[in-house]
Amino acid sequence: MARAPMAWPAAAPVAVPAVLAVDGGNSKTDVALVSAEGDLLAAVHGPTSSHQAVGLEPGMATLELLVDQARRAAGLADRPPVAGLAGRAPVAGLGVYSLAGADYPSDVRLLLRALERRQLAANNLVLNDTFGALRAGTRRPWGVVLICGQGVNGAGVAPDGRQVRFDALGTISGDWGGGRAVGAAGHGAAVRARDGRGGRTSLERLAPAHFGLRTPGQLTRALYDGKIAERRLAELSPVVFGAAVAGDAVAREIIDRLADELVAMAGALIRRLRLRRLDPDVVLAGGVFHADDPAFYVRLDAGVRAVAPAARLVRLSEPPVLGAALIGLDRLSGQGAVDEAVEARLRAAFATWRPGGA
Repeated sequence: MARAPMAWPAAAPVAVPAVLAVDGGNSKTDVALVSAEGDLLAAVHGPTSSHQAVGLEPGMATLELLVDQARRAAGLADRPPVAGLAGRAPVAGLGVYSLAGADYPSDVRLLLRALERRQLAANNLVLNDTFGALRAGTRRPWGVVLICGQGVNGAGVAPDGRQVRFDALGTISGDWGGGRAVGAAGHGAAVRARDGRGGRTSLERLAPAHFGLRTPGQLTRALYDGKIAERRLAELSPVVFGAAVAGDAVAREIIDRLADELVAMAGALIRRLRLRRLDPDVVLAGGVFHADDPAFYVRLDAGVRAVAPAARLVRLSEPPVLGAALIGLDRLSGQGAVDEAVEARLRAAFATWRPGGA
């Protein structure tokens, strides 16, 4: 394990966990134990458990350690071995795993089999991590989510439970957007401005300066030689946003392209789910949405409202593991949605928790 997990225990656990909630990304894993009454019994932040990032069995081993850390933080007894099974007694009735890499049914089956061997929960539900972010950002079990981090993704749930999602595998699935695409576009604009193919832009200076270099050509050569990894171009996304806010027309074109791409994603989800005449929350999740650029959000809002006039943009501020917990409570309620008072209690508890102890 790369670093010690950070645990947040409740002061006095009041119930046996009903839901084991997991939000697993490619760089971290958040785990929470939640009671049926909406009490947050424990929450733990630790390294990635992604089968794509570290392999299936190492990822499962990390997840089991984090669940055990949460169990101890909640003051629960150890899980005794279960006769005839590889795992130990479940810590919760339902495990909801909102995971990066749960992209295709084959991925879900692979993860479910591994989880069932571990016996972390009595029953298991594996979802793509977009759905945890969606539920964390809306107080209803339906709506639309746009993810804009390193890359882009989107998903939606209709009031009747129908789900749609993009493959979100990068250029091979038709995607453009996210921090890496914006950063690469910013560097490309700087190069083209310098060699005469494009309009002049402050990115000629700002993009290489971010890496301690003087010219776009120097940055190109550093990328070519492998001295700077191409993935680090994502670091230029805030630089491009900053240039756009400062009035740079070339940078603004890049940000406008991003907004229009996100509108296209939201519009496709809204149409496929037949939400145009409803009032869906459109949750904005991912690091790129930390940008402070009013013009970007105005363009995004106008584009979404052109498809669904009553839609509302919601910038996600809660941890997605909250969404996984709420999905579990929704399922256990028997009503399709957890009681509003229970949800409010859980949201209030998560408001005092900061992943990583931040």
